[in-house]
Amino acid sequence: MTTTAGDFATGTFVGRVWRPDAQGPSLVVVRDGRLVDITSRAAPTMRDLLEKDDPAAFVRAAEGETLGELDSVLSDSVEGAGALSRLHLLAPCDLQVVKACGVTFARSMIERVIEEKAAGNPALAEKMRARVTAIIGDSLRDLKAGSEEAAKVKAALIEEGVWSQYLEVGIGPDAEVFTKAPVLASVGWGASVGLHPISRWNNPEPEIVLAVDSQGRVKGATLGNDVNLRDVEGRSALLLGKAKDNNASSSIGPFIRLFDETYSLDDVRTADLDLLIEGEDGFVLKGRSTMREISRDPLDLVSQTVGRHHQYPDGFMLFMGTLFAPVEDRDAPGQGFTHKTGDRVTISNAELGRLVNTVRLSTECPPWTFGTAALMRNLVARGFL
Repeated sequence: MTTTAGDFATGTFVGRVWRPDAQGPSLVVVRDGRLVDITSRAAPTMRDLLEKDDPAAFVRAAEGETLGELDSVLSDSVEGAGALSRLHLLAPCDLQVVKACGVTFARSMIERVIEEKAAGNPALAEKMRARVTAIIGDSLRDLKAGSEEAAKVKAALIEEGVWSQYLEVGIGPDAEVFTKAPVLASVGWGASVGLHPISRWNNPEPEIVLAVDSQGRVKGATLGNDVNLRDVEGRSALLLGKAKDNNASSSIGPFIRLFDETYSLDDVRTADLDLLIEGEDGFVLKGRSTMREISRDPLDLVSQTVGRHHQYPDGFMLFMGTLFAPVEDRDAPGQGFTHKTGDRVTISNAELGRLVNTVRLSTECPPWTFGTAALMRNLVARGFL
């Protein structure tokens, strides 16, 4: 099943498209199954739209140009994402910094410990998984990060000799927050997502991504794939940048659903995510996760990202972490799951739609060439700045 206009019949959905006639991006809203360009001097970028006190109300009142049927654009995006000659979806963010939180779910926290103990070697992971799970079990699932109970668990784990830096950020007072991708580097619906060629053990990370303005106000949410290289980060946490930030390694979309009377942060807190991986070799993997099991509230993650200690004048997009940690064997027994080029990854949520991407090597994905300077020049030439 793929994304259709019917996924966005209820709610206020905004995004960005590439307009070949303008050789640049435009803001769009989904209206009655059509994409309507609402770019204006009042909101030339998604950053400017999200800075408004009530962006949903602004969008509803905005006049615009109908670009076509959403279903048609989605079809073109699958066939030619990145092609400058056709209208296609882009990541729905622009000037926002792309931040990400790690180790926010108990199950994925255990997998990070295993990666570290196995030093990035998938052959050792099964043995380490058995040992770590025997000690930890599900005892972390209901722990509140930074609580007295979490401190007791930490002390017990140190005594058992399996304490890890991943458990520190998973149940300690401080969340792991890092920069996932540069401004404008994320790809959108239908695009290829990239794996660094050195990686042999990797996976998708299906997540909900918050759209946050410069004052730390959450204005909406969307879906994201925080593509992860398990072997690289497993060798050393100091390789996090190499494991997380590569060409096309951040996918966001298809649209930001703005908070309004139909959708709020409480819907995010109870959201379920489905993952479907379909390989060209016939391999199929399904996964499901729920935000109900996150160990830190979304607003806690936002406050640990922005405040007196750090400002984001253009706002930011915040990946909130994943519960999904695939352990099913794809090839040899005990080797677990890893991507193969050509895998089709679908991340879905009933309220946010579906984010669909195809896995390639980062060296084979279209190079990122349209940066901030190009965006500013384009908007000036079109009379929006």
